[in-house]
Amino acid sequence: MTGVIPVSEQGLLEAARQGDEDAFAQLVEPHRGALNAHCYRMLGSVADAEDALQEALLRAWRGLDKFEGRSSLRSWLYTIATNSSLKAIEKRPKRVIPIDYGPPGDPHDGIGEPLVESVWVEPYPDERFGLEDGFAAPDARYEQRESVELAFIAALQNLPATQRAVLILREVLGFSAAEVSESLETTVASVNSALQRARKAVEERRPEQSQQETLRALGDEKLRDLVAKYVDAWERNDVDAVVAMLAEDAAITMPPLSSWYSGHDGIRTWLTLSPLNGTFKWKHVLTHANGQPAFAAYHWDEAQQVYTPFSLGVMSLRGDQVLEVDYFIVRTMDLPDEKDFERWPDQETDGGRLARFFQAFGMPATITD
Repeated sequence: MTGVIPVSEQGLLEAARQGDEDAFAQLVEPHRGALNAHCYRMLGSVADAEDALQEALLRAWRGLDKFEGRSSLRSWLYTIATNSSLKAIEKRPKRVIPIDYGPPGDPHDGIGEPLVESVWVEPYPDERFGLEDGFAAPDARYEQRESVELAFIAALQNLPATQRAVLILREVLGFSAAEVSESLETTVASVNSALQRARKAVEERRPEQSQQETLRALGDEKLRDLVAKYVDAWERNDVDAVVAMLAEDAAITMPPLSSWYSGHDGIRTWLTLSPLNGTFKWKHVLTHANGQPAFAAYHWDEAQQVYTPFSLGVMSLRGDQVLEVDYFIVRTMDLPDEKDFERWPDQETDGGRLARFFQAFGMPATITD
């Protein structure tokens, strides 16, 4: 990770030190996507990650004179981005998924009120990866796409901030213990101790098989058929067909709602009473998020005579069964266009999108921009 600055970077570095902002932009651009993903792993939020990255790049710009080239530019930028993320963590509560927030709900009780404070892990759009081949060092434990899987991100958020940073820097990015100790201004022994504790905590929360391993075992064709079958059942309001695809211990969550439902009986009851009770007409667009299959859900708005954005569902599988679907009301990424719809709603604000979501479930539309 250490070494002399490449000649291709040296000229840009010297120009940037003389105040050339374009040179600085060219210098950091090859690292921007990977740094964004790093901040997302640290913070569990696309918006927070972008803020942390912008702060980090501003600090890098202002601190170029202090960069002496004893480490690689990559290592220096990650040090700044890590510390920017740690600073952000100090200012807000950790992000979780509803399963880590409380026990499953009783579908007969209704879905409750949404939690509008920023407590939820958010989905990460695949197109933001921007990660080149070889992003993870050869000795890194987690593969590139595995390192943004929803279960892994959720597990990371439950770690103390320093342990989180150590695990990501060592096992996702492949930095040495010495490099990490220098970045975090601690000892190698402390880094190794934190890594051991972090590994144990994460492994206790992660599934036995990663989603990438599951998807590879299924193959692209079988995966497409499985996801298409699931969304087709939703569009037909076919509760039995949906439940038949679920694992016995399956879960469905709906951030920003803290309510979530588990198991065939609980999910069947919720589906029958609410989204698949025949009141709603659904359409879906298949997409990807967090390196996993996903789908944008739209419901028919009778008043506007259009299908309106509802949520982004990120699907987790166990073999050929659906283990979990997290339906996110998305504030941080655009839902994909659907060219086959006869009419398409105008671009809407987050507040308007959330308000209609609440209205769809008979809840007060109190959220505003």
